[in-house]
Amino acid sequence: MKTRLSIPGFRTIDRYILSKFLLTYIFGLLMIIIIVVVFDYVEKVDDFTELKAPWRAIAFDYYLNFIPYFINQFSSLFTFIAVIFFTSKMAMQTEIVAILSGGVSFRRLMWPYFMGSFIIAVGSLILSLWVIPEAQEVSIAFESQYIKSNRRVMYEDHVYRQIEPGTFAYVRGYSANTERVPFFALERYEGSEMVETLNAASASFDEETGRWTAPRYVIYSRTEDGSLGYKQYRNLDTLINLDARELSEVKSLVKTMTIEELNDFLGHQRRKGSDNVYLIEVERHARYSYPFSTFILTLIGVALSSRKVRGGLGMHIGLGIALCFSYIMLGRVFEQIAISGSMEPWLGVWLPNIIFTIIAIFVYVKAPK
Repeated sequence: MKTRLSIPGFRTIDRYILSKFLLTYIFGLLMIIIIVVVFDYVEKVDDFTELKAPWRAIAFDYYLNFIPYFINQFSSLFTFIAVIFFTSKMAMQTEIVAILSGGVSFRRLMWPYFMGSFIIAVGSLILSLWVIPEAQEVSIAFESQYIKSNRRVMYEDHVYRQIEPGTFAYVRGYSANTERVPFFALERYEGSEMVETLNAASASFDEETGRWTAPRYVIYSRTEDGSLGYKQYRNLDTLINLDARELSEVKSLVKTMTIEELNDFLGHQRRKGSDNVYLIEVERHARYSYPFSTFILTLIGVALSSRKVRGGLGMHIGLGIALCFSYIMLGRVFEQIAISGSMEPWLGVWLPNIIFTIIAIFVYVKAPK
């Protein structure tokens, strides 16, 4: 006799709601992914043909790595739409009324919804922390090679960084292909006065050793009488607190880092007093806040759509999409404020969740019981 594995307290109605939730979510994502991939391919097919991109690279290096990023960006939105869609249908068919009339509390009704949210949130968290950074690295490399609009070096032309108190490095025109810069300088200050500077042409960076080398360099320094003297040297070989990765556009760079790499990079930049700390902290908090928003938007979606109202499904979906896009817009606005340093990074990232948690509690209290 076969026995059926079951979770204690997990009823038929729970399985029904959970399956409807997840299937609607997956179906919606698959449909939009197919549409986006088709439109993106049509837009870029001329570049692929002209630059002779192999079909395997297009399918596996570009689109296979693009899909996880797209899923994660819009996961909360499609969670919300999925909840609104099938819960509204249940309300229109008076299934919600029948469930609540049968003695099931509204709190208990939320149980399968939160199970579905937990599954989606965990998947989103794994994508954010580990999968997407690895995928982004491959995807960006493909874009820089086979898409004309992105065929540019993702490195800043002029980089000026403090590498330790009183010491600054200036690097101009770094090339990732040659790992070389046309001009490299180290400046040392005492107070507000520069007392020594090292200038080198055609300097290169060794990723394995982390050292900067150059065939020739000049050191300018203040002499005892206050005048500026200089000496020429050969074979510069120096180890300084400046990695070539820091010469890239940091906003693009941090997208390719796993959470462990991001935490290490953040600590490194904090010790140097870098002005990129706010941007990195915003990225780190965002990787946790977006998956958490799944629970908030699910609660709002159920509370809004469980009531049978005039206008039915269309009314619920319209209101739900408006709320969801408001959440996305607030998130982008507060992130930019936090990156500028006008707000604490954690507050800028989590404030939309705090605001919508208050909204969720309000609509939950007003929901039919």
